[in-house]
Amino acid sequence: MRNLDITTLRSFVAVADQGGVTRAAGFLHLTQSAVSMQLKRLEELLGLELLDRSGRTIALTASGEQLLAYARRMIVLNDEVISKLTDQAYEGEVVLGVPHDIVYPAIPRVLQRFNADFPRVRVQLISSYSLQLKEMFKRGECDLILTTEASTGDGSETVAELPLRWIGAPGGSAWRKNPIPLAVGRRCAFRPQMISALDAKGIPWELSVETENDRTIEATVSADLAVHAMLDGTEPAHLEQIDTGGALPELPAHMINLYGGETGRGAVVEALAVLVRQNFRMLGSVPLKAVVG
Repeated sequence: MRNLDITTLRSFVAVADQGGVTRAAGFLHLTQSAVSMQLKRLEELLGLELLDRSGRTIALTASGEQLLAYARRMIVLNDEVISKLTDQAYEGEVVLGVPHDIVYPAIPRVLQRFNADFPRVRVQLISSYSLQLKEMFKRGECDLILTTEASTGDGSETVAELPLRWIGAPGGSAWRKNPIPLAVGRRCAFRPQMISALDAKGIPWELSVETENDRTIEATVSADLAVHAMLDGTEPAHLEQIDTGGALPELPAHMINLYGGETGRGAVVEALAVLVRQNFRMLGSVPLKAVVG
């Protein structure tokens, strides 16, 4: 009887999620050779090739794709058993601050997994704009915060780098209007880039909505009365990225930064930081087949 080892499965999943052996080694805090050895051991145990190493990039084989789904389930079940039996002593509250426009799709996954691992710890989720969250963090009002910034802020780590995309109503035509109506927040970090990009291309624009309320922006855009900008992959289901065929200018990338994720802040905070890193790095990662290992 052959038995699969959770450690080797965890390394295999990390390679798939992080886009290569090098990044997976850094994520797991292991050497590159250690991760490679674990992958080799897993392949020898199964008698299968899980990674296609024939080209300049690493890709999963058909067997690797099939194993990946099983490996994820086995790791989740393993961690759930461990947490249920050993983490009951942890209780209390941890405060997580996240800008409204990057709550989806990563944060619900973070909260669900954290609740499974620490069922007696309550996560208070605060949604606000980046500047206010940084002020709250400095005052000690948040344990962890995420921000959207043009660069990596002092005392932070970048967990994803995503390009800005023009966002509109599904099948909408607001972007074709002259001037282009914009819906923006007064403290929106993306506002200067949107306006600068339009001005640089000589495209006239007007502020259709300027508000403190993100829901107002979403309602206006979903009604096809204005356009907005959001980080790639964070737009809600009722909005979509606008394919203008080059009619609107490209927008710059922004960093999603994590504050408070350093070690020494307690097991609960550190565990939450790990989940935040994992889910946002997946959001901002390059597909496996396009990454050099």
